[in-house]
Amino acid sequence: MEKTKQIEKKAPVLKFILILAAATSVILVFTLTPWNFVPTLVTEDVTVIAVTEHGCVGESVMKHSVVVSDCTAKPGDVISATFYIPAMELNGYYDRIQDKLAMVNP
Repeated sequence: MEKTKQIEKKAPVLKFILILAAATSVILVFTLTPWNFVPTLVTEDVTVIAVTEHGCVGESVMKHSVVVSDCTAKPGDVISATFYIPAMELNGYYDRIQDKLAMVNP
C-alpha cells in the first residue's frame, strides 16, 4: 500500500485582513467624506460684541464667535479676524443636507 501525505494549507489570514481593511477604508472615505471636516482658514470682517481680558469677542457673517487677542476695538466696531471653520460650511454641504431633508419631510 502506498502512503500519501496530505498537506493542510492554512487560510491566508493576512491577505484577508488587508483586503478587509482596504474595503473598510474605501467605504469610510465615501461615506464620511473627510474633506468636509478638514478645518479651513478663513479671514473675514467680524462685528465686536464684547471686550474681555482675553481680547475682543466678535461674531462673523457665518454666525461664528471669534476671539481676537490684542484688540483695542469697542463693541459694535468691525475688525478683521482669521479663524478656522469646517470646510463643509464653505462648500454648501449643510445646504444640500437640508434640501434632502426637506424633500423627505413634507
